[in-house]
Amino acid sequence: MSAATAAPRRRFTRPVPVRINGVAIAGADIVRETQHHPADDPDQAWEQATRALAIRELLSQEADRLGIVAQPIEDEEGRLETEQEARYRQLIEREVVVPSADAETCRRYYARNIGRFRTPDLCEAAHILLPAAPGDAAARAQARETAIGLIAALQQRPEDFAALAARHSACPSAGQGGNLGQLSPGQTVPEFDAALRAMTPGAVHPEPVETRYGIHVVRLDRRIEGRALPFEMVRARIAEYLDESVRRRALRQYVSVLAGRAEVTGVDLAPAAGPLLR
Repeated sequence: MSAATAAPRRRFTRPVPVRINGVAIAGADIVRETQHHPADDPDQAWEQATRALAIRELLSQEADRLGIVAQPIEDEEGRLETEQEARYRQLIEREVVVPSADAETCRRYYARNIGRFRTPDLCEAAHILLPAAPGDAAARAQARETAIGLIAALQQRPEDFAALAARHSACPSAGQGGNLGQLSPGQTVPEFDAALRAMTPGAVHPEPVETRYGIHVVRLDRRIEGRALPFEMVRARIAEYLDESVRRRALRQYVSVLAGRAEVTGVDLAPAAGPLLR
């Protein structure tokens, strides 16, 4: 390719230096910080890391202005705060007022979101596992053929399930007639969960159920619907959630106020979702 037809060389644009009231944040520090902000897009990780360091610098300068002296404390596991962590905490405790959610606020949230506060649905089920590795097509075909035969036999004599499980199943539950006990959503693999959701209690699934463990003959014995948890049982959890939500919102507003008074270049410190401090 001639010089006349060569593609133009791409120019690298250096990012705008990041400064908070004249204090520069080094690129090397941003690079180290990116490990704490995983993202599919490297530019996004860089932006999040830059913002985190800028906010810490902003808070550190405010703590200096107010003369806050670090008084580190230990957490429940005996870990001691660093002096900088202690200064951030003390600054926020002093400057950010976070009202606690009262009982009425918690009760309104409970009423609007009652579907979140339920015990999980439960299924009592049994199965016969015919093992076959996912990559072994011949073994899976053979297991599927066996399962089809077992399902046909059970349609004629459903009372034989325990005996067939003892004879054919590779699961430890074979010794209990294939019984798996009570299962909550997510406790089994997705294919098994889906099969149970589609079944009527007392029935054997009309088709073999395939999972990474092999081929299953599945029987649903009983479905137990979840029930709403009483307010008093979840009140503390709701209050904790609401208090944390208010705290995050108040902290974002506080940082926004500090940023509005500061000279900030190279980073956008406008309020954003997500944690402000790591």
